[in-house]
Amino acid sequence: MSFTLQFEPVLAETDLILNGIKLTILLSAGAIILGTALAILLVGLRSLAGGILAFCVDAYVELLRNTPFLVQLFMIFFGLPLLGLRMSGIEAGLLAMTLNLSAYSTEIIRAGVDSTHKSQLEAGLSLALSRLQVFRYIVLKPAFAKVWPALSSQFVLMLLASSICSFISVPELSGSAAIVEQRTFRSFESYIIVTIAYLVIALTLKLGLIGLGHVLFGKRVKPDVIPAIATKGSAA
Repeated sequence: MSFTLQFEPVLAETDLILNGIKLTILLSAGAIILGTALAILLVGLRSLAGGILAFCVDAYVELLRNTPFLVQLFMIFFGLPLLGLRMSGIEAGLLAMTLNLSAYSTEIIRAGVDSTHKSQLEAGLSLALSRLQVFRYIVLKPAFAKVWPALSSQFVLMLLASSICSFISVPELSGSAAIVEQRTFRSFESYIIVTIAYLVIALTLKLGLIGLGHVLFGKRVKPDVIPAIATKGSAA
């Protein structure tokens, strides 16, 4: 029995595949931006507020980190309509990706925040900075510099996890591949092209994040610079 690869029928559906790639990139970019912003907020609440708010943040993180992303996606897409909140598959996918990424990113950023030496916090407070200013000027940026490789890896994993959104008929790259397969009956060829596409997108994102990390954190904040930063924050 001989088998011959036939890419022509699959390549004839290039527009559909390109639309899937575009949607995958948009979903991932939206989830990375919104998820990181939410994670910073949660880390700030946990560090500055304490008490019941810190407990709620911890509960949120543990809930999302210890349940499958697919279950979270189904709970949002099929469960929220029962409460009167209806959304499209794309909106549900973006929300699920944002919440899932925020939980993992919160734990990663928290590790960087907790590594900040106590003397740096005391130096900021001694200069009459508020706790929010200390968190912003002294804690947050050095924390990001320390955990950026781990955070970048989580971003790439979230990009790849976007394929799960095809389970709720979101026409991202994996969803588009399923449609192409149904139209052409060329399963192997369809997923070879999709595999290459995911590889290119993931490596491009990885290199972009490495470059961004070099731009943002290439020059580490030295201990003797902290008072100058703190003074600037106090004046603000």
